[in-house]
Amino acid sequence: MTPTLYLTRNGLLEPLGQSQVIPYLRGLSSEYAITLITYEKAEDWADEEAVAHAWADCEAHGITWLPQVFRPHPKVVAPALSMVRMVWLVHREVRRRGIRLIHARSYIPAAVSLLVHRVTGVPFIFDMRALWPEELITAGRLRRGGWMHRFITAAERACLKHAAGIVSLTEAAVGHLRRTYPDELRDKEITVIPTCADLDRFRPAQNAPARLVHGCIGTLLSGWFKTDWLQAWIGTAAEHDPAARFEILTRDDPQAVRAQIDPQGEIGERLTIASRRSAEMPAALHAHTVSIMFFTDGLSKLGSSPTRMAEVLGSGLPVVANRGVGDVAKIVEEHRVGVIVEDLSKEAMYEAFDALRDLETDPALAARCRDTALAVFSLDAGTERYSELYRACLADQRAQAAPSNSSGR
Repeated sequence: MTPTLYLTRNGLLEPLGQSQVIPYLRGLSSEYAITLITYEKAEDWADEEAVAHAWADCEAHGITWLPQVFRPHPKVVAPALSMVRMVWLVHREVRRRGIRLIHARSYIPAAVSLLVHRVTGVPFIFDMRALWPEELITAGRLRRGGWMHRFITAAERACLKHAAGIVSLTEAAVGHLRRTYPDELRDKEITVIPTCADLDRFRPAQNAPARLVHGCIGTLLSGWFKTDWLQAWIGTAAEHDPAARFEILTRDDPQAVRAQIDPQGEIGERLTIASRRSAEMPAALHAHTVSIMFFTDGLSKLGSSPTRMAEVLGSGLPVVANRGVGDVAKIVEEHRVGVIVEDLSKEAMYEAFDALRDLETDPALAARCRDTALAVFSLDAGTERYSELYRACLADQRAQAAPSNSSGR
């Protein structure tokens, strides 16, 4: 099998690694000998059961897993040092294992892969995931026009120009990229693969919960989630339905989350905030009746395809969301699998809440959510798209090498 390398700064042990990394690699492992480099957080590495499961999973699929330590501090310095070591590590593995293709998940791994490509000639796939520079600006972590912004966009431009393959999560982002980088992307294809989910894990519950539970899963305090919208939604639902309960499942600090969502303590015990392991998430979603997701919108979110949406729909649950986030509103409205809140006003919240109550009377709603997940976010279809891209990149590499090989005979 052709040796390839998958590089990500995320951890295999964290929920994202379990939902967005290993499921694809299991499928690709039937064609490729995969070396996987991940960066694990200390709290995940302390979970011995999860670590043992990850080792066994990789071994069962012939994946060589090289876990590294994720060091977030000190800011700027730690990522810079990590990047230097990443270059050395990837170069070593390319030489040691005869790697033929590097799959770089997001920007820093892509920049590292570009440097290694310059030295070794091994092609790489720039799996963008989202428009990272714009997301950093929206989150207040980056100043547009500052030296760091110019550095990151220069890296983005170079990676797009030299990547053998490019993956975007949404069609909307493709249009933006082609307008921004017309020269670099001329005659280049961009493959669109939305965030998929393992829908064998995320299935509808056998029995619906006895009472309405408004759920919300994932990170809230990253700067990319509209916590004020979530606060308004919970306030509206609590006012109109005294029996409703609310559950936030996140790895964020629960006290910090509660301070933003229920600062006056008005919701009290009706709101629970907890953390769940990745393996526990499918069952945890069975306790919810609807899932709330409000993300920052605008240019930064053109390329976003929320992982939680695929998992929620796969579990047969409708969603409450806002516009301006990739293709979210388009999917919700075309497939009638939730409601869109137009703005933060009380009127808009009331209108969406009433629309949700009407939607929840539809006996076909759960099946429709599940069918939508299968049609849009199927892991099998996403894996096949990656496999096709791998084959195309490797074929191009062979075609480029052929003239020089011929001339050398």
